[in-house]
Amino acid sequence: MCGIVGVVSNAPVNQLIYDALLLLQHRGQDAAGIVTQQERKFFMHKAKGMVRDVFRTRDMRGLPGTCGLGQVRYPTAGNAFSEEEAQPFYVNAPFGIVLVHNGNLTNAKALKTELFVTDHRHINTESDSEVLLNVLAHELEKSTRGLTLKPEDVFTAVRNVHRRVKGSYAVVALIAGHGLLAFRDPFGIRPLCIGRSSESIMVASESVTLEGTSHQFERNLLPGEAVFVDLQGRLHAQQCADHPALKPCIFEFVYLARPDSSLDGISVYQARLNLGESLAKRVVSTVPPSEIDVVIPIPESSRPSATQLAHLLGIPYREGFVKNRYVGRTFIMPGQAVRKKSVRQKLNVIASEFVGRNVLLVDDSIVRGTTSKEIVQMARDAGARKVYLASAAPPVRFPNVYGIDMPTPDELVAHDRTVDEVRDIIGCDALIYQDVDAMKRAVEKAAPPAGSAIAGPLAGFDASCFDGIYVTGDITSEEIARLNESRVCSDDHGGEDTSRLSLPNSKRSAQEA
Repeated sequence: MCGIVGVVSNAPVNQLIYDALLLLQHRGQDAAGIVTQQERKFFMHKAKGMVRDVFRTRDMRGLPGTCGLGQVRYPTAGNAFSEEEAQPFYVNAPFGIVLVHNGNLTNAKALKTELFVTDHRHINTESDSEVLLNVLAHELEKSTRGLTLKPEDVFTAVRNVHRRVKGSYAVVALIAGHGLLAFRDPFGIRPLCIGRSSESIMVASESVTLEGTSHQFERNLLPGEAVFVDLQGRLHAQQCADHPALKPCIFEFVYLARPDSSLDGISVYQARLNLGESLAKRVVSTVPPSEIDVVIPIPESSRPSATQLAHLLGIPYREGFVKNRYVGRTFIMPGQAVRKKSVRQKLNVIASEFVGRNVLLVDDSIVRGTTSKEIVQMARDAGARKVYLASAAPPVRFPNVYGIDMPTPDELVAHDRTVDEVRDIIGCDALIYQDVDAMKRAVEKAAPPAGSAIAGPLAGFDASCFDGIYVTGDITSEEIARLNESRVCSDDHGGEDTSRLSLPNSKRSAQEA
């Protein structure tokens, strides 16, 4: 999971892209990068860290131009500690291309071999995004055959990318001297939308990015669709997939996206309210409401679900945990040891809400169980008589291979375990999970009516981490084992990557020289 943005404007875009990345910071806190284009020259700055730490005034001054793109990174494949695997990625031929990518390629290893043996292209990192960039570059080279680039050539290249690449990918790329390209995979697993202001056209991962930068939301890109915006601001769009079908990742609505965003026409906030309504029915069948004194959310994604659940059950809703906003989201922190240590740094209890009470804690999901176990113990330490735990999502029993950092089955607390076994590990008095089908119905209930102009027709969801059904159809247990080999090196605390074969940060290069 990453956050991406691209802009074509008639004014400088460096500050606009910076502001957009701040609005996407929840999607990745490992690294950030921006590329701008002035005439036919790219200017790049990228580094590990949060947006506010990566970009200083001197860095922003080194990013001139009226079009550009940016990304906040959450690593799922490659090396989390390599600065050179921060995006954007650059390749100089054809034309000069920079690219940012949200998602995960499931056939990256085969493509890497194919690129070297057949396409004669070199991949210098372990990032699947660099693989995707080189596939796109090769297909653009083939479609233009040395001639002037036209929008139809771009769409032909994307069509061939779809035929070669498998997995999830929402992409924004700049083609030097020509314009901005954005496209989604044929299933629309990762989100991408487009909007306008009086000065610019913007594409971004979430609608909140458009709204927060004074752009008028227009629509979501369709699965398999490509949009090309030339440097004069003319927009061209075409469907480039042979058999597109909208099946977005349901975990976006459960946890990943901001509640004030709308993805593929579905309000994330409304979806979470619906999940709370459905979860309330599950709670009643497990714990009599009379035995619950208070409902307390585990900040922050669970709040809408907890609010709706408490309202329907007629139980007081209280805030029992205070979040330190200056600690990253524990779920997307690389490394289990780092994740566990951060829980008590991140949350503190309001003891008066727990003393002598039977409390129902509501979380958006339970993945590894590490955070849940710590929080249940914190509630007991604060004086709770009984601690019940309800998850607005079903048990996460299967690896996710489409860009969420949960690929190893052994890391999933619910994998090959019953609910009672998970309850014993977490240490709560009762554990209530959402039902898979009920989750799908709850999110679908928030979808726009059929024929809506802002999103394509919903064909289902990728809910593979809950039901084990992988929408791309190419995932086997053997493939999952292979993907585990290329997952993020999150437990290595090795030194800085010193390679310098990618497009350098303009300021740093000058300093090093």
